[in-house]
Amino acid sequence: MGWKDLFRKKDSDKEDLLEKYTLSNLKVGYLVDFDLKTWKVTSSSYYDWGSGDITYEWQLKSFDETIYLEKESDDEDVWSVSKKIPFSKIGHKIKAHIIENDDPPEQIVFEGKTFNLEETGGGHFYKDKDTPGQKLLKWDYIDDSGQNFLTIEQWGESDFEASTGIPVEEYQFTNILPGTDDN
Repeated sequence: MGWKDLFRKKDSDKEDLLEKYTLSNLKVGYLVDFDLKTWKVTSSSYYDWGSGDITYEWQLKSFDETIYLEKESDDEDVWSVSKKIPFSKIGHKIKAHIIENDDPPEQIVFEGKTFNLEETGGGHFYKDKDTPGQKLLKWDYIDDSGQNFLTIEQWGESDFEASTGIPVEEYQFTNILPGTDDN
């Protein structure tokens, strides 16, 4: 082994590390910087929508809030960040409308923005990748700007969750580092 071989080996080790510490490869315990905060990955889950359509989700916690990073693959990876909101904040009539009509309304006004139903789907949610899948229905709404979305999830007969979010780009997340998996 010559000197050149020694340096070549180190370069390939650096490339391996760069591939390992990417947004798509986040694991529980990893740390990542986003929006001027350091976040810890506390959960790694996925949604299976059938026909090979998978959405990956990571729960990220900072010192004062929790967000959810999602990655959907279409022709390219599409990233988003969302926060759960109390279901009652989107209107007390929404739940009744879903139960009576099996669907929510086509339009929801939330915090002064009008959201239009964009996509619906049913699938299974796998928390931390090792649990049996939970069935759910999901309705995605988007505002006129295309920069804000609202999601309603139905878990069982009358258990509902809501979240709001925005699309993000992979480059907005930096300093991905391994950490510990204790929450």
